[in-house]
Amino acid sequence: MAELLAARGAKTIEADRIGHEILEPRGPAHAAVAERWPVVVVDGVIDRRRLAAIVFSDPEQLEELEAITHPVIGAEIARRAHEAGEAPVVVELPVPAIVAPGWTWIIVIADPSVRVQRAVARGMDEDDARRRIASQLTEHEWRDRATHVIVNNGTMDELRAEVDALWEDLAQS
Repeated sequence: MAELLAARGAKTIEADRIGHEILEPRGPAHAAVAERWPVVVVDGVIDRRRLAAIVFSDPEQLEELEAITHPVIGAEIARRAHEAGEAPVVVELPVPAIVAPGWTWIIVIADPSVRVQRAVARGMDEDDARRRIASQLTEHEWRDRATHVIVNNGTMDELRAEVDALWEDLAQS
């Protein structure tokens, strides 16, 4: 959805992409993660699949990882948002832990079966996809935070129509 909003003029920031960047060998969270989970380091690079297998199977270790990475991700989001100037900024977040006061929350939801199917289509193992979804907020918890809700169970054309309606609504507010 972020790319659809970018096509309408918004500056988009992907928290997940920043999460990848900070774990790169020279990234600001690499050393701390490598020290905490040395088994996930292969040839000096953090193997994200190995790390995911550990943290998405153990909520305490997931909390440890988030304690290391979320402050760094949040700071980078703030820096990039500041660089956007007056442009509307859309921050795509897989978890709501990294937010700023006053943000408008646009929540994109899809049925769990649709989410699993899409993750598998992108190359993720089905069990891994289910573990990750289970570690996230429920649809109800997401909706409780939402200013706007987009349901993304259908086609790309249906999603575009929802985004068009949202963009028009945001422009009028």
